Amino acid sequence: MAPASQLDTILENILDQARWAPSGDNTQPWRFEIVEARHVVVHGFDTRSHCVYDLDGHPSQLSLGALLESLALAASSHGLRMEARRRLSMPDTLPTFDVHLLDSPGMLPDPLAAFLPRRSVQRRRLGTRRLRASEKAALAASLPPGYGVQWHEGWRARLACARLMFDNAKLRLTMPEAHRVHRDVIEWGARFSNDRIPDQALGVDPVTARLMRWIMQSWRRVDFFNTWLAGTLAPRLQMDLLPGLYCAAHGVLLADAPPRHIDDYVAAGRAMQRFWLTATQLGLQLQPELTPLIFSRYVRERRAFSRTEGMQELAQELAGQCQSVLGAAAFDRAVFLCRIGAGPAARARSLRRPLSELLVTPATAP
Repeated sequence: MAPASQLDTILENILDQARWAPSGDNTQPWRFEIVEARHVVVHGFDTRSHCVYDLDGHPSQLSLGALLESLALAASSHGLRMEARRRLSMPDTLPTFDVHLLDSPGMLPDPLAAFLPRRSVQRRRLGTRRLRASEKAALAASLPPGYGVQWHEGWRARLACARLMFDNAKLRLTMPEAHRVHRDVIEWGARFSNDRIPDQALGVDPVTARLMRWIMQSWRRVDFFNTWLAGTLAPRLQMDLLPGLYCAAHGVLLADAPPRHIDDYVAAGRAMQRFWLTATQLGLQLQPELTPLIFSRYVRERRAFSRTEGMQELAQELAGQCQSVLGAAAFDRAVFLCRIGAGPAARARSLRRPLSELLVTPATAP
């Protein structure tokens, strides 16, 4: 393995650009092992052992797909073609990919590569102007074969999606297993964060943020406020209902066939990244809305996710609501849900760990 101090400058640039790929709660579930100047091993991992949103590893696999697509885009800027093969001997909890960068004479840089560091999450209100036909066409054209997009536009459709997110937020905010995740992934008093979500990017006002910070210090406080003082109402209004209404549309990425295995989710992650980067290229802002898809999948697979009474039954109701919004034909083929619209870029955002922290040796790989 080549030592980090001798990292090839082209490879360094490719990895430095690719590390901006999105991941749930900014977990960045990847590490890079440099074998040669054009051979990298991507050591992936998931967070199923401690994150209620990743119990099957599929959200982390989406993120790894986004990383691989980012590597391919960054490589194209240097006239290189990326080939990635998953090591089938590794468990699904540790997806591992051999990535080779091959010379490709005449290859043109993919225009989306320039937007890798600029793509971000905007959780605040967006403009309600409808997407132009040209914007929708460009977004649809960004998807590889096997994927399409379903749009939910207009006041009634946006309201249905906003209510879905608002109701799902009740599940998230009244579950002890989710509280532990939220407590650990928010960096309070921050505009930027290298490894978490800064509180200023959450989309709530300063007063609500201060109250959330105090309440979330213990589950007893959370449970008391939820039970007696409608503690979930303000954050659900500000982070779910109002943003769901104030946008151009909600978009659903659909696979031609329901995803079943790790490779399906990795491929979906690559499609998701191209879609998101194209939105950035068009000057549009985007926020993922994956929670309804995650808990609907848990319901379909009869996966227990909480020991709290009533949570499984609530998830069952929400899965029915999600199916009603998306339609029965699309329900089990949805791989990504988001809201999108015109508006300013987020002033606060998650950054990424520096590349030096992502480089590993075989002995230190996850």
